[in-house]
Amino acid sequence: MANQEKIDLLIKKREEAALGGGIKRIESQHAKGKFTARERIDMLLDEGSFEEYDMFVTHRSTNFNMDKSHILGDGVITGHGTIDGRVVYIYSQDFTVFGGSLSETFALKICKIMDMAMKVGAPIIGINDSGGARIQEGVNSLAGYAEIFQRNIMASGVVPQISAIFGPCAGGAVYSPALTDVVIMSEKSSYMFVTGPKVTKTVTGEDISIDDLGGADVHTSKSGVAHYKAEDEEEGLMIIRKMLEYLPNNNMEDPIQTSCSDPLDRIDDGLNDIIPENPNQPYEMKEVIWSIVDDNEFFEFQRHYAKNIITGFAKFNGVPTAIVANQPNYLAGVLDINASRKAARFVRFCDAFNVPILTLVDVPGFLPGSRQEHEGIITHGAKLMYAYGEATVPKVTVTLRKSYGGAHDVMSSKQLRGDVNYAWPTAEIAVMGAKGAVEVLEGKKLAGLSPDEAAKYAQEKEDDYKEQFANPYNAARYGYIDDVIEPRNTRFRVLRAFRTLTNKKDMNPPKKHGNIPL
Repeated sequence: MANQEKIDLLIKKREEAALGGGIKRIESQHAKGKFTARERIDMLLDEGSFEEYDMFVTHRSTNFNMDKSHILGDGVITGHGTIDGRVVYIYSQDFTVFGGSLSETFALKICKIMDMAMKVGAPIIGINDSGGARIQEGVNSLAGYAEIFQRNIMASGVVPQISAIFGPCAGGAVYSPALTDVVIMSEKSSYMFVTGPKVTKTVTGEDISIDDLGGADVHTSKSGVAHYKAEDEEEGLMIIRKMLEYLPNNNMEDPIQTSCSDPLDRIDDGLNDIIPENPNQPYEMKEVIWSIVDDNEFFEFQRHYAKNIITGFAKFNGVPTAIVANQPNYLAGVLDINASRKAARFVRFCDAFNVPILTLVDVPGFLPGSRQEHEGIITHGAKLMYAYGEATVPKVTVTLRKSYGGAHDVMSSKQLRGDVNYAWPTAEIAVMGAKGAVEVLEGKKLAGLSPDEAAKYAQEKEDDYKEQFANPYNAARYGYIDDVIEPRNTRFRVLRAFRTLTNKKDMNPPKKHGNIPL
């Protein structure tokens, strides 16, 4: 064969691979409002940066007449490219080829780029749109999934792993995204579940739709499996690009600092009045966040889940920083099981990738009740305590109002290696609120008084308790609070604290790993 014929054959095979399952299946994909695997890659990566691997791979199965049907690429596009000039490794499942089902070779393609990402220290992005395991391949397909899972586990905390769900993701396929750092789902076109509606109905008798069982709304608001819900695939891809602005390439690097035109010493007089006179009245914690971060920009993480605690990313003088904050506007900012899980995972995620953490505290305690106790609030609350105590990144804490009981300890207290702990003059740091404290301390005496006398005496004791504890100075007296700051100066004080902590070194004892309360 002449050289030109060989080149023509290469071009023909490349064109064939680019079509995946063929024109009709591509049109079917578009008819569902979905992009193809290649279109998604082109939309996400910098123009012209994608370098594809294993374009000519085909499956090896001979079962069920599979040897008569081979499609180049075998249902997944893999390779590397750049996002804002930074190298990323990517795979994109192709639903037009055997329904995006995973075969042995499909898995090997994904494993190859995951191995390479680990070698070079670059993020891994997976775009999921698959019918699950390729049934014709039996245990080989299951082994392929397990090979991917093992790499997800080894890569965890080493390179950022981001999963986008832009179609079906069911059965064993769900566990790879669940092992990654960030999961993004698109509304209406994506779903995740271990067992589908048909099997669910057969086994349990429950009649439920795909969306109600595992749609984007369910997983971003009820289960917490997914962290972002995108209106469509374009927004989902934009979220991936945005997320990488706050993360380093790997655990040996720091997040990338960008230029900042927002004055470092900018003050906000509105913060001096944001805390209501009534200690039980709510306010919007996000207003505090927006006012102190660079350019009022806050990229919230897991916004729809456990709204009583806020997590997300911002910048201070161009330095990516994580924020964890109680939300008085929702359940009074109380810590419950879901809020504890959400914040604990976020803190560990940020610590793994060297993102400093700012904690804004206004927490009345842990949510009481038999349901919370029976479902393990003790263990789940301990997760958040463990996460903060284990974290070695710079940690700055500002207590705005309430900080009661065990919840005080959990929210990045000085004893959990909080580096710099500030408080506003409105801070109340105590074992519990005044009313509850008086009931415990003076219960016997109150019981022996008439109702009018008891009410008067209780009020006097509550006032005494508030005078002693409804301020930050008792904690400051013991050095648990480093300084009481004027609210309007919060941005400058936080910024300066983080700047002094730039070269901070904290060490954990040598060990294989800790036994985090799971």
